[in-house]
Amino acid sequence: MIQKKGVSAGFVTENEPTSHSMDFEEKLKKAIERGQRRSEASADAAHQQKLSESELRSRHNQIRLRVSDHIERSLRKLADHFPGFQAEILYGDKGWGAAITRDDVTGPKRNMFSRLEISVRPLSSLNIVDVLAKGTVRNRELFSRNFYEDIESADIAKLEQLVDTWILEYAELFAAR
Repeated sequence: MIQKKGVSAGFVTENEPTSHSMDFEEKLKKAIERGQRRSEASADAAHQQKLSESELRSRHNQIRLRVSDHIERSLRKLADHFPGFQAEILYGDKGWGAAITRDDVTGPKRNMFSRLEISVRPLSSLNIVDVLAKGTVRNRELFSRNFYEDIESADIAKLEQLVDTWILEYAELFAAR
């Protein structure tokens, strides 16, 4: 085997790099730099995509107002179909929404209590929209529902449809008893 200075058994030593290895080294450095720039760019894009705390609060308020208004209107319609229900608006640290309540006197010292309550819970550190429903039909709690999703991906129409589904389910339970 013929050996040239700086080359030993087909391998280039560190003393004298060839132009091929220099090209590769430069290409490798450039590839690494491109990867780092891409990583920084995607991190910047993700950061910009994330809503700020005030934007999250504003979005939650917007969703809460629309959905709680829908809850109130829909529960009032349900109460119109079952005379004796009283509607009330809910607001405060437990959430915003509405409830309908009815007391039926069925005999001496015998009351039958029915209630459906649906509310949008306050904003929490989890940054979710949380909708809660509880239903009692003639002294029996038959109904407890909870749904939540990220504020950023929350769909108001989907939440309103969910509320409608819960109200229809309660109406069927109440009518069956």
